[in-house]
Amino acid sequence: MGTAFITGAGIRIGQAVARALAHAGYDVALHANRSLEPLSSLADELRALGRRVTVHAADLSRPEAVDALGASVREAWPALDVVVHNAGLYERVPFEDISREQYRTMLGVNLDAPFFLTQALLPSLLAGKDPVVVHICDIAGERPESHFAHYSVSKAGLLMLTRALAVELAPRVRVNAVSPGVAAFPESFDAVAREQILRRIPMGREGSVEDVARAVVFLAKDAPYITGQVIAVDGGRSVML
Repeated sequence: MGTAFITGAGIRIGQAVARALAHAGYDVALHANRSLEPLSSLADELRALGRRVTVHAADLSRPEAVDALGASVREAWPALDVVVHNAGLYERVPFEDISREQYRTMLGVNLDAPFFLTQALLPSLLAGKDPVVVHICDIAGERPESHFAHYSVSKAGLLMLTRALAVELAPRVRVNAVSPGVAAFPESFDAVAREQILRRIPMGREGSVEDVARAVVFLAKDAPYITGQVIAVDGGRSVML
């Protein structure tokens, strides 16, 4: 059916997105940094479906690694139909304790890498069929919470990048975003923290990584007239904040 590249595909949302796109008929290029063992297992699983799969390792906090990744994927995949920027950092730090290094690393991975990877992969996207870029954002990009200032800033920038590129790359390339709320609780969240969050979700429960993946597949396959939009997959949480 087509070709797709997913960053941060080794675990959680990225893994679910890669699996969903492969089941929808896409050949896939998979990226990870630290999660290389589960990425390798995923690649074997998707090859068993008859898909072409390539695996790419890169630390997206390093600009030279981002450039090398873009060149590697472009060489392996001269035409791309879907690019999903999922890889990201997430950490809780009080504002007064955020170091310059933490700030630069957060924005480097969550914002700079999608910017420059899309730039590097633009020739492949322009050679694709109805190409689309999908950013995995976060409702924190519009409605921040305490102790996530640098994370929220990075996701707010990614939302604006979605809209800016939708204008700049139209009509040839569509650019959209999926903005999860709680797709799956981080292991660091205790029972009290989870209950406090669940009370602010109209659906009354956490979502799943598959919920996010289905939204990405929709934007890839069934939304040829949608660009510059953000789909919140959050059980209504953003309405309540």
